[in-house]
Amino acid sequence: MVSLGSKGFQGRPVAVGRSGTIAALDVGSSKISCFIAKVEPGRTSNGHAPVRVIGIGHQVSRGIRAGTVVDMDAAEEAIRIAVDAAERMAGVTIKDVVVGISGGDPKSQTVGVKASVTGPEVTDADCARLISYAQSNFQPEARDVLHAIPTNYSIDGSRGLRDPRGMFGEKLGVDVHMVSGLRGPLRNLELCIERCHLSVSGIAVSPYASGLASLVEDEMDLGVAVIDMGGGTTSLAVFFEGAMVYCDSVSIGGNHITNDIARGLSTPLAHAERMKTLYGSALASPSDEREMIDVPQVGESEADSANHIPRSMLTGIIQPRLEETFELVRDRLEASGYGRVAGRRVVLTGGASQMNGARELASRMLDKQVRVGQPIRLVGLAEATGGPAFSTCAGLLAYAQISPLEMAGADSESEGGAGRGQFRKFGRWLKENF
Repeated sequence: MVSLGSKGFQGRPVAVGRSGTIAALDVGSSKISCFIAKVEPGRTSNGHAPVRVIGIGHQVSRGIRAGTVVDMDAAEEAIRIAVDAAERMAGVTIKDVVVGISGGDPKSQTVGVKASVTGPEVTDADCARLISYAQSNFQPEARDVLHAIPTNYSIDGSRGLRDPRGMFGEKLGVDVHMVSGLRGPLRNLELCIERCHLSVSGIAVSPYASGLASLVEDEMDLGVAVIDMGGGTTSLAVFFEGAMVYCDSVSIGGNHITNDIARGLSTPLAHAERMKTLYGSALASPSDEREMIDVPQVGESEADSANHIPRSMLTGIIQPRLEETFELVRDRLEASGYGRVAGRRVVLTGGASQMNGARELASRMLDKQVRVGQPIRLVGLAEATGGPAFSTCAGLLAYAQISPLEMAGADSESEGGAGRGQFRKFGRWLKENF
């Protein structure tokens, strides 16, 4: 079963809680964050109900490496602490969460399918049947489909249609963007969350969620690349004509910079992270040679005299790693063929994007206009949790809004009746969103 999104089916289905609350859980390599939001009455400009964040919890990530669970017990404990903090702040208990993933080696593939129209004109059932057929014909080995997003419809060979309903024709075609992830890491993450007595009502790849949170509509329509710079991975998504058309990831992130600093300067990881945050920069400045930094040495007590290094040495460690990251992203974008579709616009999100000089370095390496994105569609976010590092978690709330179908197994109808019920829900969603 596939769920619906702003352009049609968007991956796993998501159900809003009975109390009108939505819970989002972003399981990253450096932090685990949980947002609980309440759905409010009314409609926003994009046709969705407004949501207000009422609970926030975040915790240092443990047991997660490169977005993948490596220690089930440690990851479970970190998730429990983050969710418990959000529940205490919101004053509610949650049962379902929409999960954002940065691991699982997400891969993109576009599948084109055609089928005859059952009646004289295209109906909701025709669209639903065609996209379900596309997913049934896309069964990658040892991978699960996360998103199935229609990007382009055609009728009798006439391409470029965004909404074919009500049009006359004999043959309906659609190009569906399929995003899949490795089954093992996905199942391990789902099991870890279920051990916290939570059920996974939806899964979204992190750059997709970050784009939903931080992109304006014109960017989505004209073409833009979202680069989500996390702790263990750097993920990429391309949006065009309102839909995500490509996504990928590379296994390099902010934690690799911290490790480089710790190894290069023989300092503990905690001090390396502190130096990166306080003094780190992706670009050199004239004062770097004169400005000195205290570097505690590994295994030595606080009382021992710290090593003193110029700030330029720290920049010399950070800059090559960031350059390597942007080079890999650029190569993936060019190899995919979606470099032109993304245009000259790039939006950086994720905690590592807050590094001084990261935006300027990205602009130089990618030869594009770059800005740092942050959540723009949520009410109730504090300043500390409204930055680029929380874009994925905020976007998961938006993803829950555009995935209104209930779980396929939740219907008490017979198999045939359930199918008809899904078509009716599909038609109801189309009427509300177009």
